[in-house]
Amino acid sequence: MARLRLVRHGQAAAGWGDDHDPGLSALGLEQAAAAAGGVGLGSDDPLPSILSSPLRRARETAAAFSEALGTPARIDAAFGEIPSPSTGLAERDAWLRAALVGTWSDLDSSVAAWRSSLLGAIRALRGDTVVVTHFVAINAVVGAAAGSDLVTTFLPANASITTVVVDPDGSIAVEALGSEAPPVIS
Repeated sequence: MARLRLVRHGQAAAGWGDDHDPGLSALGLEQAAAAAGGVGLGSDDPLPSILSSPLRRARETAAAFSEALGTPARIDAAFGEIPSPSTGLAERDAWLRAALVGTWSDLDSSVAAWRSSLLGAIRALRGDTVVVTHFVAINAVVGAAAGSDLVTTFLPANASITTVVVDPDGSIAVEALGSEAPPVIS
C-alpha cells in the first residue's frame, strides 16, 4: 500500500489564461511553505519521495517540501497539467472553463491519454510519496477513486493536501480530501 499526498501547487502569479508557465505569487510561496511544514508525518514515518509536475508553480511548491523534509524532488511529466487543444492563452482558458464543467468522456483522445498516463503513474507508486500537481490532475485521481466521470469532483485549494491510498492491485481510495477553495482556478 502506498499513501500519496497530492499537493495542489500554491497560488500562481498568473492565471491559466495569462501565462503558459507562471511561478508562484508571494502568497503562493507562503502557502507552499505552510503546507510543507504541516505535511503531518509522524516521527516513525519514513520520509516520502517527492515528485513534481514540470511546471514552474509546481516545482516551486515542491521546493518547499524538499526543504522541509530534507529530500530532493524529482520532476515527472506524468503529473503535469491537463493538455489543451490550443496554445493560445485566451482559447486555452475558454477551453479549460468548459472542460471543468463537463465529463471525461466529453473530452478528446489527447486528454484521455493524459488521464490514463496520470492514473497509471499514480497506480505504479509503491511508497509514501508527496506528488505536487494541479487542480485537474487531483480531480482525475479523486474521480477515478469514486468511479466518477465528472472532470471536477471537488475544488482543491491552493497548497491543499489530498491523501489517497493505492493498494498493490492498483485500486485507489481517498483517505482525506484537501481543503476546498472558491471556484477560481489559478
